[in-house]
Amino acid sequence: MMLSILGPVIGLITWELATIGLPGLFVLMAVESFGIPPVPSEVILPLAGFLVADGTFSLSGAMLAATLGGLVGSYAAYAVGRWWRHRIVTLGLGRLRLEPRHLERVDRFFARHGEATVGLSRLVPVIRSYVSYPAGSAKMEPVRFGLFTVIGSIPFTWALIYVGTVLRANWVEVSTYLRYFDYPLIALVAVGIGFIVLQIAGILEPGWPPRRVHKTLAGSNK
Repeated sequence: MMLSILGPVIGLITWELATIGLPGLFVLMAVESFGIPPVPSEVILPLAGFLVADGTFSLSGAMLAATLGGLVGSYAAYAVGRWWRHRIVTLGLGRLRLEPRHLERVDRFFARHGEATVGLSRLVPVIRSYVSYPAGSAKMEPVRFGLFTVIGSIPFTWALIYVGTVLRANWVEVSTYLRYFDYPLIALVAVGIGFIVLQIAGILEPGWPPRRVHKTLAGSNK
């Protein structure tokens, strides 16, 4: 029995990639790198590896389409962070919002560690899709931003496509275990939503790790 949540997603994305081809992979990676959910690169790239294993895509073609799509999406997110900086500080719900002091802290950090942060973040799931916004807000030099984005993305992209080729070769066996990821996936999404809601409601402090709002702090913000 296929996983009730992941199974249809796998089927839909694989069909789209097989039907549209490498331009479809380019678009999916551009959207994902811009930070638009719900399908992460950790799902897209292994499915591209399925089609590499089947001979539908060449490895070089899949790598190029995925890397360029990710670069375009990253530059789009960078542009939002850079030219909409003044609007970012007005966004948020409840206590969950950015303030000028937060952006100033990010600016100082990127001034010292911008290149390494961008490059290494491209290797980290979830974070890799959103690091472009603070990089743009901090006005990181655009060419260096693109260069370190590509440097960090290549090993991540290659590894996940390769994983997809291995999974495809053993798909009958792998598919029997997918159902065990159903409840953990639901639980992870529920915890994430709950964490955000508690921050919006003012029960938890914004940011990580989770911290309760102190009554004295809550009272001083009224």
